[in-house]
Amino acid sequence: PDQFKQHILPEKIHMLNVAFLVPELRREFGGCAGNIAYNLKLLGGEPLIMATIGSDAASYLQRMDKLGLNRAYVKEVPDSFTAQAFITTDLDDNQITAFHPGAMSQAHLNEVGHADGVALGIVAPDGRDAMIEHARQFAAANIPFIFDPGQGLPMFDGNDLKQFLSLATYACVNDYEAQMLCDRTGQTLEQLAESVAALIVTRGGEGAWIFTGGKKIDIETVQPDAIIDPTGCGQDDQLGISPNGKFGKGHLSIHSGGTATRQCLRAHLDGLPALEIHQKNFVDGLILNLHIRLNVAQSSPARG
Repeated sequence: PDQFKQHILPEKIHMLNVAFLVPELRREFGGCAGNIAYNLKLLGGEPLIMATIGSDAASYLQRMDKLGLNRAYVKEVPDSFTAQAFITTDLDDNQITAFHPGAMSQAHLNEVGHADGVALGIVAPDGRDAMIEHARQFAAANIPFIFDPGQGLPMFDGNDLKQFLSLATYACVNDYEAQMLCDRTGQTLEQLAESVAALIVTRGGEGAWIFTGGKKIDIETVQPDAIIDPTGCGQDDQLGISPNGKFGKGHLSIHSGGTATRQCLRAHLDGLPALEIHQKNFVDGLILNLHIRLNVAQSSPARG
């Protein structure tokens, strides 16, 4: 329970050597695919997780079975670890993360074509080759998908990112990633939005912007009862932007602040594909990983 700034000297970052006392340590099942699937299941969906795991994932697989999550397209990579992140969060919600990709590096071994009846997909942080291949495979199969690069965005240059947007139906980034996206492509958000049906920029406590049809729509946030830990909140936005029949055709819904709030803000977007989510038709073409983190939020997605 402290602040990083009390331990890191700005003038000494070239020789950084710090240690943090960790009074509380919790291990949580997480990862983009797991979080999105968990939340989507709570909202009545039937997600399909497409991911690679290591030989250490027995407890995660048991967890998925307990939650009723379909793992038909979860592939084990022998002699590897499941991707793991060690996340330390300070009192100001700043985070330091150490990430081991493990089996995620082989995520391209999964192919979108292995799954049947897919109506909508999502390509979010994964192995570099997997993100590129899955985007191409979704496009080749005429399956609309959301491009949400998240922390994987730095792996790609401007041409790569333009290619993703040319293939995707929707794109979603946070405000920091949005600036990086603009810097690397040399284009404004308005210009980038011309490549997709909708470009969503999440802005934390400030809400979100949706760029669509030459318009910019401001989305307000739900007022939280308490701010505990931002870890995993991005996946709630990812699952929330799925055009879903239960919210009405042509609506883009953004679920803000975690599943526990069970509140959603919706913006009607004229001209968006009228997609309905039915059984087994959402593929999360990402990677499962295990999160080990501190100060876990009460609404931690994968907690039972």
